[in-house]
Amino acid sequence: MGETHRSGCPINLSLEVFGDKWSLLVLRDMMFGNRRHFNELLSRSEERIASNILADRLSRLVRLGMVSKAPDPSHKQKVVYSLTEPAIQLVPVFAALGAWGRRHLPASPELSVRARLLEEGGPALWERFADELRELHLGATRPPGTPGVLAELTAAYEREVARG
Repeated sequence: MGETHRSGCPINLSLEVFGDKWSLLVLRDMMFGNRRHFNELLSRSEERIASNILADRLSRLVRLGMVSKAPDPSHKQKVVYSLTEPAIQLVPVFAALGAWGRRHLPASPELSVRARLLEEGGPALWERFADELRELHLGATRPPGTPGVLAELTAAYEREVARG
């Protein structure tokens, strides 16, 4: 039972998967905020996503294969959401969106710092970040001694907030 697509254009097909703002923001929060539970995604959303919209987007992202859902081993009634490989491969897209937004829109300094670091780090940093996400979300192993990108991005964000 395949889905009907408006056209076979790759940009159209991509937008049909993650083209509404909430889907991209959920993926962003999972990727850059390491938010893996419904309540974390809900309560720590800068944009204040409504719970019914969050539930809808999570189930849509699971259905489309961008996110997986599994029982949380640490808590019987919770589930943990993980990015899938196709979602992890969006790292360069998020880097480009952040760089463009930082350059052309009134982005705040604390929310721009990660975009700046990703832009400056370029493809080598994006690949290291993707490998770290594969480790966190897919259980892959990184070579020993590979520096983590998420901690670096989070620390830069927290320094910027402290300055504010």
